[in-house]
Amino acid sequence: MNRNMMKQMQQLQAKILRTQEELGHETVEGSAGGGAVRIVMTGHQKVQSIAIEPEAAEDIELLQDMLLTAFNDAQEKVAALVQKRMGPLTGGLGIPGL
Repeated sequence: MNRNMMKQMQQLQAKILRTQEELGHETVEGSAGGGAVRIVMTGHQKVQSIAIEPEAAEDIELLQDMLLTAFNDAQEKVAALVQKRMGPLTGGLGIPGL
């Protein structure tokens, strides 16, 4: 591998690391029940907050379903965010974990 290619690989690695770090500071919101349950999650899939409207707590089974739906919605949004940020860097290489 020549020096120029090594330098490009190092630059790409630095961009990927920087983007991964930035994802930890970005958030998405998943919701269910028309916003009765909302979950805020970082780009690292860490839940930051859960908000539940009082009327959503009246039916525990429904609340459980809404929590699952909101969590899954947030995870899907994180996956889309990661693809949006990392896709251009990895060029569709399918690198696991990115």
